[in-house]
Amino acid sequence: MGHDHDHDHAHSLEHEASTGNFNRVLIALVLTGSFMIVEVIGGIISGSLALLADAGHMLTDTMALALAAAAFHVSKRPANGNLTYGYQRFQILAAFVNGLSLLLIVGWILFEAVERFMSPRDILGETMLLVAAAGLVVNLVCFAVLHTGDQDNLNIRGAALHVAGDLLGSVAAIVAAVVIIYTGWTLIDPLLSVAVAFLILRSAWVLVKRSAHVLLEGAPDWLDVSAMQDRIVDAVPGVHEIHHVHVWGLTPQQLMLTMHVSISDAATSQSGVVRGVKKLLAAEYGIGHSTIEVDVDGCADDGACS
Repeated sequence: MGHDHDHDHAHSLEHEASTGNFNRVLIALVLTGSFMIVEVIGGIISGSLALLADAGHMLTDTMALALAAAAFHVSKRPANGNLTYGYQRFQILAAFVNGLSLLLIVGWILFEAVERFMSPRDILGETMLLVAAAGLVVNLVCFAVLHTGDQDNLNIRGAALHVAGDLLGSVAAIVAAVVIIYTGWTLIDPLLSVAVAFLILRSAWVLVKRSAHVLLEGAPDWLDVSAMQDRIVDAVPGVHEIHHVHVWGLTPQQLMLTMHVSISDAATSQSGVVRGVKKLLAAEYGIGHSTIEVDVDGCADDGACS
């Protein structure tokens, strides 16, 4: 009875967190999409690459945030006969696509910067400063909204990184505008755009790498599988050896595991061993979904248990 209550409570908290994340993404989507139009107009009028680059980034952000919002909605769908784990990994796929879109934006900024270095253009510093300052305020609000969400959720993390890139773009545009107003040196505009592009590149690569790791069903980076096996053998009575271990994440928050457990005595309670292993995995490693196969007279999967 207590177990059912704890499960229902945990499920309720997870649902509330998912709803909160969805609302945060929706707020950021509305703000970003609205200001993107303002920034495009401002970039065209002022002739600033920094503003146009940030506007292009905001366009990608708008699509990325829409995809993130859709991912939260789709992931709530229940499992079915074809998708037995449900749609929760759609969030990871959305994060992966967001990371790739950031890489494309970096390429576009660098291409445009080279063009501006080769053919400098006149820039209206005052207009650029006004639009960039307004953009900074909008991006700060969006980042604050997203940053209060679940940072272990790759979908929220991806959305926040997109907005962080915009925030850096706004700061760069403000600095460039001030320099242009007081010195007339317009090359500062593409120069700072390149600097921001490389900052975005680093964040995008981390996001792509992390989401790809989950999609490829890699074990969590923090988990030492060998040490975990030794811990189970030492802590659970009746366990002689652990092998054929597979650990992966449906999402970074939902870890899954399968393993074979060899017991030391045929008279050992198999169900007792399974309960003991599952309890340890949940308590010490946060692995709530595990499938344990008990081997009594050797491994049943010939050639696959080494």
